[in-house]
Amino acid sequence: MLSPENDFSIIIPTLNEHAWVKKTILHTRSLNSTVEIIVADGGSSDGTVKIARNLGAKLIESDCGRGNQCNCGASLASGRILIFLHADTLLPANAFNLLSQYFQDERIQIGTFRLAFDQPNPLLHAYCFFTRFDSIFTRFGDQCIVVRKSFFETLGRFPNWPLFEDVHLLRNARKCTKVVSFPATVETSARRFLKVGIVKTQLINGWLILQYLLGVSPTKLVMQYKTIKNNNLKGQ
Repeated sequence: MLSPENDFSIIIPTLNEHAWVKKTILHTRSLNSTVEIIVADGGSSDGTVKIARNLGAKLIESDCGRGNQCNCGASLASGRILIFLHADTLLPANAFNLLSQYFQDERIQIGTFRLAFDQPNPLLHAYCFFTRFDSIFTRFGDQCIVVRKSFFETLGRFPNWPLFEDVHLLRNARKCTKVVSFPATVETSARRFLKVGIVKTQLINGWLILQYLLGVSPTKLVMQYKTIKNNNLKGQ
């Protein structure tokens, strides 16, 4: 049986997440008090870094960008299994027992949890239902990517992109192995959907992914995303 104390490393990329990171770290510690937690900060100007230090997480600071931050966190990790956890996402209560069971099978290289949001909403619930299926439109980093460190290195790590670094990693993984859907849910914040609108957010996401598949660079896509978001938030 794998040991959470020695075999798992949790990597949390952050940028001004003081309102969320404390809850996420404390929740993780409640599941296992000694598991390695690494906060990879991309230049926070709020209290994120101080909170992480005070709660005993290992801290690494790097250039901003989720892919780059996750890679820096992975370089510090001592565990054989890497758990990439968003700062506003909570692991299921049985996470470590479940992952220990799955990763006893040497054929299992990578997987994600199913998704749930912290707000009850029929549209969000419908979206979450499809996260149990593996496709480029239904698997993302907010579902918590769990991967063997050796396989992560074989894949070439995350690309240093401002957007869709998670999609790229999972696409590369599918060329080699099955991306497992662990039968448990992580709970993540619905804040982005609630700010912009649930349907509108999904349409924006779908349009950006379609452009990515057609070869538009993530650098151009993130500029589009920021412009669309800013325009939709005007007047709110």
